[in-house]
Amino acid sequence: MKFTVLVVSAAIFLFAGTARNTQSMQICDLTVHEWGTFTSVAGEDGAAIDWDVLGCKDDLPGFVNDRGYRNFKFRWAGTVRMETPVMYFYSPRTTDVRVKVAFPQGLITEWYPHADNVDVYKTDGNGSLLRLPANLNGIDTTLRSLTGAIEWRHINVQPDTEPSLPVENRPSRYYAARETDAAPITVGGQHEKFLFYRGLGRIPVPLSARVSGNGTVIVETRRLDRVPTVILFENRRGRVGYRSVRDVETTVAVESPSLDGSLRQLLRELETTLVANGLFPKEAHAMVETWRDSWFEEGSRLIYILPSRAVDAILPLEVEPAPAQIARVFVGRIELLTAETKRSVEEAIVKRDWSTLDQYHRFLDPILKRIGSADPSKAEQIDRFRRELIGAGRCQ
Repeated sequence: MKFTVLVVSAAIFLFAGTARNTQSMQICDLTVHEWGTFTSVAGEDGAAIDWDVLGCKDDLPGFVNDRGYRNFKFRWAGTVRMETPVMYFYSPRTTDVRVKVAFPQGLITEWYPHADNVDVYKTDGNGSLLRLPANLNGIDTTLRSLTGAIEWRHINVQPDTEPSLPVENRPSRYYAARETDAAPITVGGQHEKFLFYRGLGRIPVPLSARVSGNGTVIVETRRLDRVPTVILFENRRGRVGYRSVRDVETTVAVESPSLDGSLRQLLRELETTLVANGLFPKEAHAMVETWRDSWFEEGSRLIYILPSRAVDAILPLEVEPAPAQIARVFVGRIELLTAETKRSVEEAIVKRDWSTLDQYHRFLDPILKRIGSADPSKAEQIDRFRRELIGAGRCQ
């Protein structure tokens, strides 16, 4: 009898140990990679300014979830648009994962697949967080006092499967992110190759970018972290140019590039940079393909790699079980309101050149404000034009 008990006890002990080892293997086998973009607009002093971070056209498929923020009667003014973070999972075996992302001083606006919680909190007078209702109409809120959060509690990572993924019969940049080797995931019966979410906020941008009188851009880090790569890019009527600076630690002056550059070469360099900062090659290619029509459109801007600590501070992330390897590579985009940009917009207003104006679309509002404030004699004309844009239902 004692022998039997000992055998059973030993078997239970071995089983428990095997279970723990199996769980440990699953944790060690999980890899999580994420990329995304933070878009902002630089003011005269180089700091990020307010703009209509949720304005202009919707570029997402209809199956993506939201809370109707685009249909609110008021406009969301913030300093940063968090665009298309996607999170990939790699595992040799089926794995259940929980993910939670917080967004201090921000708001989650779109996501897919279905999430268990998409919370909005507001700080009270004592610094505590109060949960707010889903519909914020009529509630006095500012992005500075909000903390957004999104949580997926039951993500089933399914390697070596090919589930049917949702698709619509209209083009969208959304689909390019699927072209990787990541494992498909299932959440509540919805299938995808990644977790997707977007948001808007009023967060500290790691860089300031001030345009000097001669067109040189003074780039200054606002944190202690080294910024791995900064690219000054310009596109004027299809002619492009760029300058790259590596390892920016304090302040650097970047001269305006000559417009004889190769966009193809820049795309290759950018993909190489994304891989060097932690993405797999197919992920880097998917990211560039997702945003190439936006990052390299008409105008001037800085494109930079955020330091990893800055990403973790802006978007605190929880993943269970803890991945053996995690990479979060985010690209910052700072739109520059240069003299050439303002001059181009002014000429287009006079000529009612809508094709040129549409190229600046969601950044038109801060551009128009700077034109009006720089020359008070044009303020009334600019105000009439803004009303005309609203009446025509165009982005502004």
